[in-house]
Amino acid sequence: MWIGWLEFDILLGDVRSLKQKRSIIRPIIAELGRRFAVSAAETGSQDLHRRAGLGIALVSADRAHTVAVLDAAERLVAARPEVELLSTRRGLRRSTDDA
Repeated sequence: MWIGWLEFDILLGDVRSLKQKRSIIRPIIAELGRRFAVSAAETGSQDLHRRAGLGIALVSADRAHTVAVLDAAERLVAARPEVELLSTRRGLRRSTDDA
């Protein structure tokens, strides 16, 4: 079993309230979950208007599939015109790896 995750650090455009931020972030989270069958959530910078931390995770039987899904999810977020992807952190582990 393979476990993969991505953490995104995102800068939002001209956002002046947390409500505006949510109106941008929620559709991205929903699309990630729907298109790639991953768990996705806002994981950081929740109290800041123009920054967001998003995280996704997935479990798969195949390493190549896990990497392909993480790559596709990163491309999707990077292509969104309403956000600027500042950085990503990626993790990939096999369930039999030592802790």
